[in-house]
Amino acid sequence: MRRLRRRVHEIIEVGRGEDRASALFDIFIVTLILLNIAVFAAETVPELEQAYGREFRVFEIVSVAIFTIEYAARLWVAVEVPFLARMSPLRARLDMARRPMLIIDLLAILPFYLGSLFSIDLRILRILRLLRFLKLSRYSPAMHTLIRVLSNERRALLGASLLLMGAVLFAASGMYYLEHQAQPDKFGSVPASAWWAIATLTTVVYGDVAPITPLGRLFGGIVMVVGLSVLALPVAIISTGFAQEVGRRDFVINWSLMSRIPMLAELDAKAVAAVMPMLQAHNLPPNIEIVTEGSPADAIYFVASGRLARRNSQTATTKQEYGTGEVFGIRTMLHHRAHNASIHTTTKCRLLKLHREDFHRLESVNPQLAARLRQVAEDDAEPSAI
Repeated sequence: MRRLRRRVHEIIEVGRGEDRASALFDIFIVTLILLNIAVFAAETVPELEQAYGREFRVFEIVSVAIFTIEYAARLWVAVEVPFLARMSPLRARLDMARRPMLIIDLLAILPFYLGSLFSIDLRILRILRLLRFLKLSRYSPAMHTLIRVLSNERRALLGASLLLMGAVLFAASGMYYLEHQAQPDKFGSVPASAWWAIATLTTVVYGDVAPITPLGRLFGGIVMVVGLSVLALPVAIISTGFAQEVGRRDFVINWSLMSRIPMLAELDAKAVAAVMPMLQAHNLPPNIEIVTEGSPADAIYFVASGRLARRNSQTATTKQEYGTGEVFGIRTMLHHRAHNASIHTTTKCRLLKLHREDFHRLESVNPQLAARLRQVAEDDAEPSAI
């Protein structure tokens, strides 16, 4: 049973498409979520609801059953999560149940059970079925990044929201005092004027409400300009947060790859900060040609994980293999030669690529590492090595 639980944990929590079972599970759940959203929209069309109402109901029951099993499985395997494994099984599962993604999973199935348990009309809860769309965030790195950005910048966004509320209140109050006598039906109170203020500050401007007095129009123009500035603030906060989050993610990924290469893992923090921007990370599937035979050598390749094979077209045999931590392409690049063989990935690989121009920059930034790379090229016993 423990082996089964560990395997289920690998499929639904750890795999993320890395093995076949995990990939099939992810594809199935994502497809089911998208179908649920499509069915929810189709049910609002009277003709489709009348023609396929029974089928929609059966699909809803099957979907809820699958999502319920998924939710229960995630609670069941909670004891396999490393940071929860030291807790008691009950406490680990309670802690897992309080996590945002599990709360979304629960809310996605809750309307169905509430509608079945209570005799009152709970059709309004059907809108909660749209929360199933949020389940896609589990499979979307971009959604995770957005959530982290919103969380990290919540204080700045709160300040921007307060500024926007203040601008709405100021605009509504000003327009009330300038226009309420000329248009008492549209600007008869501050709350009534708030509709115009919100539409104007957000630059939507429906046109159903507009000032007609000279002072009202002048004030309206000022509010429009202020609206552009106020709305630009949260956009700038989120875009800056995205840039910082992407930078942190790239740093973690590149540092993780660099740590697997002995030559780069020995660098100190200052050298890492200088060298890392010069390296390009590549994730490659099997059977991809990295280097074409006869092409000019313009880069050095560091193997962070996986295996590659060097093949010569004349002999059609594999002459050399490269594995994690190895480097290739140095000699030919330094001597401005063409590659005398091709290199293909034999497994899934992660590479760090250093172009010739960046190597010359490296010689000034970190001459010790550049000298070591040159020494590796000179120590290569095979004159025609790639």
